[in-house]
Amino acid sequence: MSEHREKIIEALKEAAKEGRLSCTAARKIASEFNVPPKVVGDLCNELKIKIKACELGCF
Repeated sequence: MSEHREKIIEALKEAAKEGRLSCTAARKIASEFNVPPKVVGDLCNELKIKIKACELGCF
């Protein structure tokens, strides 16, 4: 995962509008980088990005 970490962070920053990211977008990023949603959620926490409209309680 560490090889993808910076790319995931870049994708999260690009996708997050006003520090917020939809659950759908977060799951899509996880899928694109073939990592569990929890990894994306943890990175969002580090980056202070809030997950909005969470559909499944993944984040």
